[in-house]
Amino acid sequence: MTSAAERYAAFRARQKEEATELSVFRRQLDFELDDFQVRGCRAVEDGHAVLVAAPTGAGKTVVGEFAVHLALAGDYKAFYTTPIKALSNQKYLDLVAAHGKHNVGLLTGDTSINGEAPVVVMTTEVLRNMIYADSPTLERLRYVVMDEVHYLADRFRGPVWEEIIIHLAENVQLVALSATVSNAEEFGDWLSEVRGGTDVVVSERRPVPLWQHMMVGTRLHPLYAARAEAVGGEAGRGGHDLALNPELLEAIRQTQRTGRNTRRGGRSGGAKQRHERRSRDRREGRGQRPQLAPRVRPAPRPMVIERLDRENLLPAIVFVFSRAGCEAAVAQAVRTGVRLTTAEEGARIRQVVEEAVSGVPHQDLAVLGYDMWARALEYGVAAHHAGLLPVFKETVEQLFTAGLVKVVYATETLALGINMPARSVVLEQLVKWNGSGHVQLTPGEYTQLTGRAGRRGIDVEGHAVVLYSDEIDPAAVAGLASRRTYPLRSAFHPTYNMAVNLLDSMGRMQAREVLETSFAQFQADRGVVGPARQARKLSEAIEGYAQAMRESGGKTRERWERRWEKAVDEHERLLARIERSTGTIAQDFDRICTVLESLGYVTPAGDDLTVTDAGRQLSRIYAEKDLLLAECLREGIWDQLQAPQLAALVSSVVYEARNPEPRGPGPLPGGKHGILAQGLRATTRLAAELADLERASGVPERAAVDPGLVAAVHQWAGGAPLAEVLQIAELGAGDFVRWCKQILDVLDQLARAAEGGPLAARAEEATGLVRRGVVAWSSV
Repeated sequence: MTSAAERYAAFRARQKEEATELSVFRRQLDFELDDFQVRGCRAVEDGHAVLVAAPTGAGKTVVGEFAVHLALAGDYKAFYTTPIKALSNQKYLDLVAAHGKHNVGLLTGDTSINGEAPVVVMTTEVLRNMIYADSPTLERLRYVVMDEVHYLADRFRGPVWEEIIIHLAENVQLVALSATVSNAEEFGDWLSEVRGGTDVVVSERRPVPLWQHMMVGTRLHPLYAARAEAVGGEAGRGGHDLALNPELLEAIRQTQRTGRNTRRGGRSGGAKQRHERRSRDRREGRGQRPQLAPRVRPAPRPMVIERLDRENLLPAIVFVFSRAGCEAAVAQAVRTGVRLTTAEEGARIRQVVEEAVSGVPHQDLAVLGYDMWARALEYGVAAHHAGLLPVFKETVEQLFTAGLVKVVYATETLALGINMPARSVVLEQLVKWNGSGHVQLTPGEYTQLTGRAGRRGIDVEGHAVVLYSDEIDPAAVAGLASRRTYPLRSAFHPTYNMAVNLLDSMGRMQAREVLETSFAQFQADRGVVGPARQARKLSEAIEGYAQAMRESGGKTRERWERRWEKAVDEHERLLARIERSTGTIAQDFDRICTVLESLGYVTPAGDDLTVTDAGRQLSRIYAEKDLLLAECLREGIWDQLQAPQLAALVSSVVYEARNPEPRGPGPLPGGKHGILAQGLRATTRLAAELADLERASGVPERAAVDPGLVAAVHQWAGGAPLAEVLQIAELGAGDFVRWCKQILDVLDQLARAAEGGPLAARAEEATGLVRRGVVAWSSV
C-alpha cells in the first residue's frame, strides 16, 4: 500500500497532466494514444523539435495534428507540409473536417485556398519558396509539420526538405514524421545540430501485426513454422533464425516435381502451345526474362483473387511493378467474370463514378477507356499507377478506402502515395524495373510495400503474400521480411536557384557555411556540421560587433573591438577546420558559382559575389532546369512566340521520356523553317552551350532538351481534341496530364520572373490555354 506522501505526489502529477494541452487534445479523440504518440506530443508541448519514426499506419500523424491543435490554442500558425499534392489534398480535407474551413488553407502548385489561415497545408516547394521570398505569411509561424520526411532521400525533390529544415527561423518548432528508417538516431542527431535540441521517438511496433505467407498454386501457406508464427504475428522482425514452414517447403517440392513430370510427359505442349503461353504472359503483364519460362508459374490472377476472398483476406493491394501489367490484370479479372461486389455496392460505386466524371465531355470519356474502367470498378477491381488520369486515380482511392473496391493492382508508386491500407498485400514477384534494368527488391522496399497490410481499427492482423514461382526462393522472402534495413540517405545538392538565393541573402562565405550544415555533409563528415553551425552564428556575431563598434567610442568601443577580434579569430579557426574536412557540398557550390559567374548571373565583389539582375530573375525559377529557363528568358529566344508555341517549347525543357531512346518532335506547324522549329533549335543550342560549360566547370549536366511533347502540347494549347493530342504524344492520358501540370508550374514561374513584360503576358495566356479539359479537372 502506498504512503500518504506517495498518494499526494501521484495526485499532484495527475493534476499537472490534466492542465496540459495534451490532456485537452486527448479528450477530443475517440481512441487512446499509444506510448510513442504520447512521447512525441509531450516533446512538442515542451517546446522541442521532434522526429517521430514509425511504421506505415502506426498513427504518427497524430503528433503533427497535436502541433496544429497547439497552434490554434495559442493563436499561432502551423504549416503542414507533404511531398505530393494528393497527400496535401487528403490532409486538407482531414483538417477541415476537424477544425473548419475558416481555420485551414491549402497551397499547392496549382491550388490556393485560404492561404492566410492559421493552419495551412502545402507542398514542401511552396514553403521553400516562401522562405526565400521572406513572405509575410511566415509571420506568427510557430510549428512546421513535415510529413513523410524520409522523402529527403528523393533524388529530384529531396533537397527542398533540407533547404526548409536549414532555413526555418529558430523559433519555429519542427515536427518531422518519418517511416521507420534504420538510421533515425543519425537523422535526429543532424536535426539537433541544425535546429537545436530534437527528441527522437522511434516505434517499430506495428499497431496491426503482420503475418507473412507464400501462395503455392492456389494454396496459402505461412512463411514461418507454426511455432515462430505464434510468437507474435510479426514473425521475422529482427529474427534471421526463424525456421521456414516445413509444409511450405514440401508444397514447393511437390509443385516442382509435378512441373518436371509434366515436361517429361510432353503435356506442356509443342512449339505452338509454348508460343501461346508466351503471348498470354505478355498480355497479362507478367514480366518474363529472356531465358526459358519458369517451370512453375503463379496461379492465374482470378484464382489468386478467389483464394484471397475465400480466406477473408480482401481488400488487397496486388503489386505488379508494371503499368501494362496492372491494366492487363484488371482486364483479365473482368474477362473471366470476377465479381467482388453486391448489387447495392455496385450501385454506390456507379453513383460515385458518375459524380466524379460529371464534368467530362462524352467524347473524352470514350478516349479515356471510361467504359472498361467503370465496369471494372463496379466489379470491385481497379488499377492504380502514375499513368492514370488523376480523376480516375482519385476515384479508385476513394472507393478502395470506402471498402467498395476490393482488389487494386498497383505499381510501387502507391506505397509512396496517399493513405490506402488494405487487409493484405500481394507481391507477384520480387524483381522490379528501375528504369535501366531489373533489380531485386531491397528489405526496405519489401517493408514499405507490405507495410500497407493491416488497417488500424478495422483489421486484427495484416497479411503479406508472395506468389511462388521457380524464380522465388522462400529463404530470400524470409530474408526480406526479417530485416528492417531502410537507411535514410541524403540526396542534397546545390542548385543554381539555391545558389543565387543564398548569395543574395547572406553572401558567399555564409552560404558555404549553411551548405556545410546539410544532412548530406553531415553523413559525409559528421565532424563538419557542428563547426559549420558555430561559424554561421559567429558570422552573425561579427556583423553585430562591427555595428556596435561603429556606434560607440572610447572604452566601450575597445570592449566591442576585443570581442570582434576574438570572434574573427575563432571564425577563421573554424573555417580552416571545415576546409580540412571533406567540404564536398561547399565545393559543389563553388563549381556552380563558377558557372553563374561565367554567365553573368553573379559578379565578383572582393572575396564575395554579388547577384545581378539576371541572377535575381533566376532566383524566381525553381524548376529542375532552372538555369536553362533563365537563359532562354535572358537571351530572348522565346520573345516572339505566340502562347501555344511558348507552351510547346516549355515542354521541351520540362519533359523527360521514360524511354531511354528519346524521339524527335515530329512534324511541327510551319515546317522546319517555322517559328516553332526555330525556337526549338535555339533552345537546343542554348542547352548544348550550358552542357559544355558545366562539363568544363565540373558540374553535372542538367540542361538536356527533350522535344517529344512539343507537337502534342502545341496542338493541345491550340484547342485540338484530346484523342488527337494523345495520338501525337504517344502517351496515356494520365502521363500527358502530369506533364501538362509541370508545364503549367513553369509557365507560372516564367510569368513571375519576366516581371510584367510581354513574355509574362504570353506565359499567362499559355497557362489558360493548357489548363482546360482533362488538365483542369481537380478533386479539390
